[in-house]
Amino acid sequence: MKRLIALTAALLMGSAAQAAPGTVDKLWRLDCGHFRVNQLNIFSDTQAYGGQTRDLVGSCYLIKDGDAYMLWDTGVPAAMIGAKTDTTQPISPSLNRTIVDQLAELGIKPQQIGLIGISHYHFDHTGQAASFPKAKLVIGAGDLKAARADKDGIGKPIAPWLGEGAKVEAVEGDKDLFGDGSVVMVSLPGHTPGHHGLLVRLPKTGAVLLSGDVAHFHENLDSDGIPTFNTDRADSLAAMDRFRKLGASLKAVSVLQHDPRDVGKLPAFPQGAE
Repeated sequence: MKRLIALTAALLMGSAAQAAPGTVDKLWRLDCGHFRVNQLNIFSDTQAYGGQTRDLVGSCYLIKDGDAYMLWDTGVPAAMIGAKTDTTQPISPSLNRTIVDQLAELGIKPQQIGLIGISHYHFDHTGQAASFPKAKLVIGAGDLKAARADKDGIGKPIAPWLGEGAKVEAVEGDKDLFGDGSVVMVSLPGHTPGHHGLLVRLPKTGAVLLSGDVAHFHENLDSDGIPTFNTDRADSLAAMDRFRKLGASLKAVSVLQHDPRDVGKLPAFPQGAE
């Protein structure tokens, strides 16, 4: 009986060890845009921010796993470098540096990017994707469907991946991208039909949970605020609830990708989190 108990314990321990998620080597935050929000009420379908303005950031992320590199989101288009603030628009975007320029500082060439993960189809997350045409693109199935239906609009920044035979994967639900739990696309629909966040596990930092646009700033996340342009209100509320609870369960560094306070939780480029 003792031998049976010992064998059972060993098998259980072995199974647990195999089930433990892996980690990637490093995560960098990249500068992928800046936004002057002149009409903050567009982020509230209950008009909670009348007369308010706010400055937000656009952040993208570079992940290193051995010799492999992945980008998460690709920011606003390079054409917006040096754009002047336009106070007549609800949101006025600009860009300081391209992703390619930032990668060059790390000694990484565009062709070394093997995988691009897109949180959702909005222009400030897909704007520089075409700079990496050799990469495979992974995107939520609902968003890919919408992009294919609007090839000259929301689909234009990811045009290289919309044709037959393109290296693109439509993701339904959660997706373990590397097969070991180290990088997982987390289904958080509502902002768009196929919206996802990203869970990244690092050896020292631990779990990092990237939001996509499940919320744009903490005041909205904390109050269940829904932007006027979200595609599904009920799904948006469920996604925010899942994001909060998942981050708490994993004791993750949770990052709202447009909130400079959250982006600042990670090392400033060119340093990265390990």
